Amino acid sequence: MKAIVAKSGSAAQDADAFVLQEQPMPEPGAQDLLVRVVAIGMNPVDTKVRTMFENDAVLGWDAYGIVEKIGGAVTKFKAGDKVYYAGDITRPGTNSEYHLVDQRIVALAPAKLSPEDAAAMPLTSITAWEGLFDRLGFVPKAGANSGKNIMIIGGAGGVGSIAIQLAQWSGLNVFATASRPDTVDWCRNLGAATILNHRNNLYEELKAAGTDSVDAIFCTTQMESHWTAMAECIRPQGRIVFIDDPDDAVDITVFKFKSVTISWEFMYTRSMFQTDDMAVQAKLLATVAGLLDEGALVTTRQKTFTGLTPENIQAMHIKQESGTMMGKQVLIF
Repeated sequence: MKAIVAKSGSAAQDADAFVLQEQPMPEPGAQDLLVRVVAIGMNPVDTKVRTMFENDAVLGWDAYGIVEKIGGAVTKFKAGDKVYYAGDITRPGTNSEYHLVDQRIVALAPAKLSPEDAAAMPLTSITAWEGLFDRLGFVPKAGANSGKNIMIIGGAGGVGSIAIQLAQWSGLNVFATASRPDTVDWCRNLGAATILNHRNNLYEELKAAGTDSVDAIFCTTQMESHWTAMAECIRPQGRIVFIDDPDDAVDITVFKFKSVTISWEFMYTRSMFQTDDMAVQAKLLATVAGLLDEGALVTTRQKTFTGLTPENIQAMHIKQESGTMMGKQVLIF
């Protein structure tokens, strides 16, 4: 099978950063599905793995595909099923014609979405869902959190784009950050009630919008830039969840007097550590698929490439690292 291998430690622009290789067809383990990949999504984790891992690797984790073969312990899927998932960071990625994935983190794909629209959704949907409902403690039901509010920092990014939708669906009043006319419109169209300019002090922006605190903050990017402002914006006994990594040490004591609960969301935790509740990800992806088919959520696909080539994968990495990405990039085979 064909696969695109990324050179560890490479810059996205390097001529040899991505190469096409012919690799053996993988054989499914007991819990595995062998999936013929049809479309893949691009995420910031792809660029981080490329620069941080010690060995060359097949990257890519979002996928829409068709089950070709199942392992001996698989009971929930059969050959021919159309599935979508975000994979496991400890295993080879989806930038390949065929891919192995554990059935416990897979769901049937949304029936009404195209392969490319579906491929945009798994990783960011899991991250947003776990961040909102597992880490921040909101109730994952339509309208269940009415009367509460949330600030989503980085509203137009991949995670922010689905977090806005899930938050609004669950009844939250959403304050999202954006700074360009196109990202402002994007966030509003996805359900953000109020836009805050993250190029300014967020506490001042929040006060200008008519309030001085929020119940929760979902910070998807640039935590250090907004660290002090978040301490001012969060209500006493509020909750904050982060998904990005600080470049330097941060002073967590700024949140002490408000007794703020702080957590990280890393969607690979369940698969990486084979947690007892690993199959929760399959269930939440099934719920998201239903919401997409109902129209309660919409795809966040914003840019599409065609063809599994080193050139296309390279272009996606360069765009992802540009700091201008809105929504998600997808590649269809």
